[in-house]
Amino acid sequence: MFTFNYGSGATVLSVWLVWILVFALLFALNEFTRRSTVGGFVCFIVMPVVLSVLWFTVLSDTTYTDWFHLAKVYSATAGCIGFWCIRNLHGTNKKTGKEWRLANNRIALCFPPLILAINILEAVVRDIEIGLQYSKGGILADGSMYVLGGPWNFMNAAAGILNIITITGWVGICIRKKTKSDSSRDMLWPDMMWFWIIAYDLWNFAYTYNCLPGHAWYCGFALLLAPTVCAFTLGKGAWLQHRAHTLALWCMFAQTVPAFIDKGRFAVSSTYNKGALFIWSFAALAVNIAVVIFMIYRASKTKRNPYKQELYVDMKKFKEVKALADPSTINQA
Repeated sequence: MFTFNYGSGATVLSVWLVWILVFALLFALNEFTRRSTVGGFVCFIVMPVVLSVLWFTVLSDTTYTDWFHLAKVYSATAGCIGFWCIRNLHGTNKKTGKEWRLANNRIALCFPPLILAINILEAVVRDIEIGLQYSKGGILADGSMYVLGGPWNFMNAAAGILNIITITGWVGICIRKKTKSDSSRDMLWPDMMWFWIIAYDLWNFAYTYNCLPGHAWYCGFALLLAPTVCAFTLGKGAWLQHRAHTLALWCMFAQTVPAFIDKGRFAVSSTYNKGALFIWSFAALAVNIAVVIFMIYRASKTKRNPYKQELYVDMKKFKEVKALADPSTINQA
């Protein structure tokens, strides 16, 4: 194939079946952790503590210990913990008798865009690092896989920076109201529109293809598609929460069982085709440029500050998500 090479011990059908299994498990686990308050606590607070002990003791010879993998697993988990707190922490002020919710605290609402930007920036730094250090050929990096640096790394790093710039309307983050069909209390972000999500997915897939070529089939393709499908179907408006949940769960699995994606029968690697590397990064850059242009156009037309106000308030998808929110968690901006 132009983009991927399947392992010698696997057939196209078997690899696709495993991919579907990975996708389905990520989707199902996200449904569990978003709908169960206790399940989220166990998966993102208790389990990482237990696994960390294993990674640095009995699994220290096999787990990933380079800066990027450790930063990714812990930053994704930190995001899940922060979002869990925003969704669930509330109470009554004993002195005033007034109810309070963390979701109404402007300082707390700085956390989602901040952790998202940090997560993107980690990958931007890695893209630049690969472009600078591994541009002379396929070189074994971090003792795990070959990487091939080139202009695609810098194009995609630029796309990532633009993706950060177009994070808008965080002041409008709110919580889903409970219904008979969904009692999840998802963290909704109405201003995070579908076109930004697509731009992020393209950028992140290009990043995994550039810098994690042996992992892009699962952690690029399946891992990106699971939260996106959920955000467009069962869990509308909560893409960032879905992304954090699935990313943290996958990173914990990959840290614990790295052989599945590195050496297993169903491991899938990049073709290291320079054309494919260039095309994916170029597509990511082009789409993110388009989102920047549209953001500037909307800001100019509506006279709204995208970093202090919600920007896409008159768009249909924005209104659909806003209608799902618990009125008591809606912050005026």
